[in-house]
Amino acid sequence: MPPALMTAEELLQTSIPDKHVELVRGVLVVREPAGYRHGRVSMELAFLLSQHVKATGAGQIVSAETGFKLASDPDTVRAPDVAFISRERLPDPQTRGFPALGPDLVVEVLSPDDRPGETLAKVGDWLEWGARLVWVIDPERRVARVYRQDGTETHLAETGTLDGEDLLPDFSCSLTSIL
Repeated sequence: MPPALMTAEELLQTSIPDKHVELVRGVLVVREPAGYRHGRVSMELAFLLSQHVKATGAGQIVSAETGFKLASDPDTVRAPDVAFISRERLPDPQTRGFPALGPDLVVEVLSPDDRPGETLAKVGDWLEWGARLVWVIDPERRVARVYRQDGTETHLAETGTLDGEDLLPDFSCSLTSIL
């Protein structure tokens, strides 16, 4: 018998201490917390993005565990490691629960146990629901991939630079500065 499907509202009421949870097509996905390297890389990039976004007034950066409702019936709620929402698309600051939108920029920092197929499924969900850029950072291999809404993809070596492109003009940071 297939598992009972959960809703985004039920997810809000679910507490699984010390675990990372998402809802994928109504199915609860539970993961172990990320390790130190993952947290360090996520924070370094969130800090740099936040400085840029505050200085330019471009919108808002949110950190890990911020869920976004990407689909309904069955519900999908994803939580990126770092996300940027442009000023024009910001939800009401008093929003409780999960805003029904995909951020403009999504950052996923891989953990050693992340599976390529699951990561690509996440990237697909983000792009389908409005993300213009998805950066997938692989600290272990010291590389990154940039996925765009137009279907193009770029592989960055350790010496590469993450670029905000037309979404966050004038933002860039070298991979080495965050790895």
